[in-house]
Amino acid sequence: MLGRKWMNASALNPAVSPSTLAASLNPALRSLPVYQPGRPIEEVARELGLPAADIIKLASNENPLGPSPKALEAMRAALVQVHLYPDGNAFYLKQRLAEKLGVQPANLILGNGSNEVLEFVGHALIAPDSEVVVSQYCFAVYPIVTHLFGGRLVVVPAKDHAHDLTAMRHAITERTRVVFVANPNNPTGTLAPAGAVLELLHSVPPHVMVVIDEAYLEFLEAPQDLLPLIRSGTTPNLLLTRTFSKIHGLAGLRIGYGIGHPEFVAALEKIREPFNTSLLAQTAALSALDDTEHLRRTRANNTAGLRVYEEAFRRRGLPFLPSAANFILVRVGDGQRVFVELQKCGVIVRPMGAYQLPEWVRISVGTPAENEKCLAALAEVLV
Repeated sequence: MLGRKWMNASALNPAVSPSTLAASLNPALRSLPVYQPGRPIEEVARELGLPAADIIKLASNENPLGPSPKALEAMRAALVQVHLYPDGNAFYLKQRLAEKLGVQPANLILGNGSNEVLEFVGHALIAPDSEVVVSQYCFAVYPIVTHLFGGRLVVVPAKDHAHDLTAMRHAITERTRVVFVANPNNPTGTLAPAGAVLELLHSVPPHVMVVIDEAYLEFLEAPQDLLPLIRSGTTPNLLLTRTFSKIHGLAGLRIGYGIGHPEFVAALEKIREPFNTSLLAQTAALSALDDTEHLRRTRANNTAGLRVYEEAFRRRGLPFLPSAANFILVRVGDGQRVFVELQKCGVIVRPMGAYQLPEWVRISVGTPAENEKCLAALAEVLV
């Protein structure tokens, strides 16, 4: 009876209505883009009535070989401690990361995936009067973070689908606070020349933070090493972000990290939520760091897979972008139609309409069998 009276009273109260609530929301949410991840296997299986075991997912740049075996073993041993909170400062993981990278633990901040570290940057630097410079075809999270904090997004046209770093430098103004550069870039897979990256870093004003997103760095045989700029402390306006989601195969655990100047990292630590990385994530990451055999196998599988796709696309006359990452962008005509039809064949890829590339799809490199199935399905859909 009391519950019914409360419900009736609230229903008659015009102040408690959806429209009133909507009016009180942060205005930035009205135009905030929504990140659309790759579709899960289970979702496609339910929608199309297909056995989940018959579907392959090549949409989210995940590691087709799975997680590091050493990480799996370490997590099994740690399961008995999941009733306890994790180490909020991730002491052992930071120590091992610092040792491996040749930096100090004070240079490191951990995130719930590297995406959270990107959001830390927004909290720390982006305000309604500020500007953020990105490239056309940039990673979708950069515009989201910018709009979330009321910043103005400055999009610099790409050059041959790649970053035009010189033009991005010229786009910087007194209001610019952040420049986001993914290298290799997602979704195009393009790699910025090392000289152009250094020229950008040496020429930006000190009030501008350059965030180099290195989520796919480990797939390169000889990646550009920007860590000396961190170690020297001479480039305090540089932040590198990396992840355990891709080559280490720990995407489901959500753990990444940033590498920067201790003063900036200390500021980001004030923003970070307590226990933002779980016990299992820290445990798995710590063991995955030293699983060199898993890294070698993953890199070899990726190199071979990219070659298979490139040769197949050349034979069919399909335009594609040579990739430095673990995925490849190919022009198929109506990208959304191909995406939908491939799902009926049990293959999930990523349509690129949200990236202003409606004629393209992005395909993650899978195992040899998965790559073969994808190419066979693509040939059937494109007939």
